[in-house]
Amino acid sequence: MNVNRRKFLSGAALASAAVGTAACTITPAELAEITAQDPSLPEFTWQMATSFPPIADIIVDMSLTFAEHVAAMTNGKFRIEPRLVGELAPPLEVMNVVEQGAVQSGLTASYYFIGKSPVNAFGTSLPFGLTARQNNAWFYEGDGLALLREFYAERFGIIQFPAGTSGAQMGGWFNREIRSLDDIVGLKIRIAGLGGQVLDQLGATVQVLPGGEVFQALQSGAIDATDWIGPYDDLKMGFHQVAQYYYYPAWWEPGAHAEFQINLEAWNELPEEYQAAVELAALASNIVVTARYDAKNAEALQELKTHDIQILPFPDDFLQAAEIESFAIYEAIAARDPDFNAIFRNWNAFRMSIQEWFGLSEAAMTNYQSVL
Repeated sequence: MNVNRRKFLSGAALASAAVGTAACTITPAELAEITAQDPSLPEFTWQMATSFPPIADIIVDMSLTFAEHVAAMTNGKFRIEPRLVGELAPPLEVMNVVEQGAVQSGLTASYYFIGKSPVNAFGTSLPFGLTARQNNAWFYEGDGLALLREFYAERFGIIQFPAGTSGAQMGGWFNREIRSLDDIVGLKIRIAGLGGQVLDQLGATVQVLPGGEVFQALQSGAIDATDWIGPYDDLKMGFHQVAQYYYYPAWWEPGAHAEFQINLEAWNELPEEYQAAVELAALASNIVVTARYDAKNAEALQELKTHDIQILPFPDDFLQAAEIESFAIYEAIAARDPDFNAIFRNWNAFRMSIQEWFGLSEAAMTNYQSVL
């Protein structure tokens, strides 16, 4: 192996790659060449538990592509085997089995696990929080990824990697019209994360259901409404067959990220070359998933509009009440949870700064271009 390349991998570049961006200083082809030239590198085969049903194919396919990229960059010596939802753990137990070391890695949404800590919401999305691009800016150029990794390591013995975002989501499917805030009272809705706590405070009855159970619950009337993702996934789920009203925006998930989670002990057993491969593969996944959702959602929206549904905005009084309640909840959590408080203060300062800029740039241009 070239000594200079070994020094590169073991030096500052990989040390700073712990927060994601420095891994970009080496290309996948260069890394593959390095691993191919070093016969001493060991072989690893890992399992990956997943939280998402096969019908969510962009996310599920991404896990397979991620594993293929890792294998290619390590000359086939490091293999990760994503398993179907439920094979290694129930969908809402993925983080738990990774924490326990029962499996080495997982693909999930961290906000499924706010019961373990409200900090877990920051890895996915918070109500009235950051969009997909803003989240990536906080993760990679702000303090977000460093803060979350420090917390995950200390609390759960896990290292995490953003795994792609659906972008701004739709507000979900409802079997009755929402004309005002009053219509939220008594509404039975499937929703995860802190958004569920907000709706609970506004009078809704909140349920957390695995993705595979949502259609039947909405069809049977066990729930009145559900959030999901956006037009592409929603169309495949068939929600337009059982609910007439399709609302926007998903104020509770303005830019929801999926997340790769790796048991920290397993991570520390990997050679630096393999760790770099994971970083690069995760970065690629984050970019590709976002692009794919943007393209597929635009196509699927046109298909949904041909069906007997109404696409409607949430009423202003509901949005205003939800925003007020969201930040009241954040402050209440911050007052009793120092870990949440520290990350929330950093996140909120970043949010206020970047949203001012986006209001002048992205939002203004997007509003002008809108044809819906």
